[in-house]
Amino acid sequence: MPDATYTVERSAVIPAPPQRVFDLVADFHEWRRWSPWEDVDPAMSRSYSGADSGIGAVYEWSGNRKAGRGRMEIVEAAAPSHVAIALDFVKPFRSSNTTTFTFTPEGDRTRALWSMTGPRPLLMRVFGFLFDMEKLVGRDFEKGLTRLRAAATSTSTGPA
Repeated sequence: MPDATYTVERSAVIPAPPQRVFDLVADFHEWRRWSPWEDVDPAMSRSYSGADSGIGAVYEWSGNRKAGRGRMEIVEAAAPSHVAIALDFVKPFRSSNTTTFTFTPEGDRTRALWSMTGPRPLLMRVFGFLFDMEKLVGRDFEKGLTRLRAAATSTSTGPA
């Protein structure tokens, strides 16, 4: 039987300094510029609370069936190298996960590593072919990293 947890990881090299990339991730207001899920539901409701950015920043959303409902809170932030987020989905299913971003300088560029780890309940393990997190989330991470690259190299600032 498969493991009781899963991990999905993707990385990309972004032609920008680590601090620039870190700032786009550590501030949930900036996620509208690059998150792969922001266009899933144009009418999605969003709320921000806690700190403006970094540790204690909270983002909650509620949208259509595809967007679902959930909450993210930044629980670790070490500029410019690391952000960890407690990610809780409420709908379409309940799940608590940990999402981390690690930013490593590579010359004048940054390697961004995005990972998510969470529980793989028994039903998900039995029907793994239906709940393949690598396939379900991996493509979104790739899309998000492509958008993060565009946002980090853009000359404009602020949410789109």
